[in-house]
This record gives sequence, structure tokens and C-alpha cells, in this order.
Amino acid sequence: MAREKIKIKKIDNLTARQVTFSKRRRGLIKKAEELSVLCDAEVALLIFSATGKFFEYSSSSVKEVIARYNLHSTNLGKLEYPSLGLQLENSNHVRLNKEVEDMTQQLRQMRGEDLQGLNLEDLKQLERMLEVSLTRVLHTKEEKIMSEINALEFKGARLMEENKMLKQQMLRLSNDRTPVLVDSDVHVAAEEGVSSESAANVCSCNSGPPADDDSSDTSLKLGPPCPN
Repeated sequence: MAREKIKIKKIDNLTARQVTFSKRRRGLIKKAEELSVLCDAEVALLIFSATGKFFEYSSSSVKEVIARYNLHSTNLGKLEYPSLGLQLENSNHVRLNKEVEDMTQQLRQMRGEDLQGLNLEDLKQLERMLEVSLTRVLHTKEEKIMSEINALEFKGARLMEENKMLKQQMLRLSNDRTPVLVDSDVHVAAEEGVSSESAANVCSCNSGPPADDDSSDTSLKLGPPCPN
């Protein structure tokens, strides 16, 4: 049997009206929540009952949704007026431009430019900032110089050590190339000396008898003739 549709009109029975309100209110809130989740929509729901009770639901914040609605209602019909997202983007753009201008002005003042608009207190503050910056620069410069000096000292010590090792290697090579007189050379030299002396003695002995010796007409010569 089909369910009879309720006519869309005010329910005269107070009790039935309260029951229907309670059921439809829960269903309406559920549908609003589903719409927010499924469609990623920003939803706010405000309900006042016939007795004056207040009920609300919002996917984010009721106040933010109402503020957005008021802004949209105020600008409704003005086609040239940007949307809320574009307004926020423009606001951020203006803020960033202001910050860039301030930083640029401060940088120029630190370089000694555009100082006419500064009073005495501003100039003193700028002077203190420059002194602090100069101190940091000098400290960093000293650290860099000390680091380079230490690196050069380490490099010099290493070069001296390498030079010392090279000298030792050259000394060993020169010692290895010095001729050494071995025992065989000594024996050969001794034998050659003996042979020369023997030859000299043979020559002197076989030179023959003196001329005034008539005991023999001939003489036996041994060995090679001695040089004159």
C-alpha cells in the first residue's frame, strides 16, 4: 500500500507539528552534512523552531559563512567587483608589495641613501645596525683568514716532509751507485802485479853475461827480449 503524501501546509496539531519538526530537522542536518562532504561545499544551516529554539550546523564556521554571505550580498550585481578569493589574493599581493618596498628602502638607507626622511633616533638606530653588521663582517673575515693561514701552514709542513723524503731517496740512490771493490778484483790485481814483477826479473836475469866474460861465445836467452 503506497504511503500517503503529506500535504505541504501547516500542521494544525501541535504535537504532530513538533514531532514532524524534530524528524525533518535531523534529516535536513544530515542532508547538509552529506552535501558538504560529497561536494566539498561550504554549508551553514540555521534553524529556529516555532517555540524559539535555535539549531545550527556548519561545515566550517557559521560566522565565516555568514561573513562571506554578507560580502557576497553586498557586491551582488557588481560584475566588475572581484570575488572573495580574488580579493584575498589582491590583499596578499598588496601586503607583499609593501613589505618589499620597506625592505628595499631599508637596504638603501643602510647603503647611505635616502636618509633625509630619518630623524635623529632613526639615524642612531641605523648606526647601531651598521656597527653590528660591520662587527659580524670583520669576525667572519678573521675566521676566513685564519682558516687560510692554517691551510697554508699544513700545506707547507707537508711539502717539507715530502722534500725530506726525496732527499733521503736521492741519498740512498747515490750510495747504491758507488763502486765496491770485491775480493775477486783484489786477487786479479795481485796476480797481475806478481806477473809483471816476474817478467821484469826474468828479463834482468836473461840479459846475458857481461861483455868481458870470455867463458862462452853464446848465451842462452830465456823469455822475450827485454826492452831497451
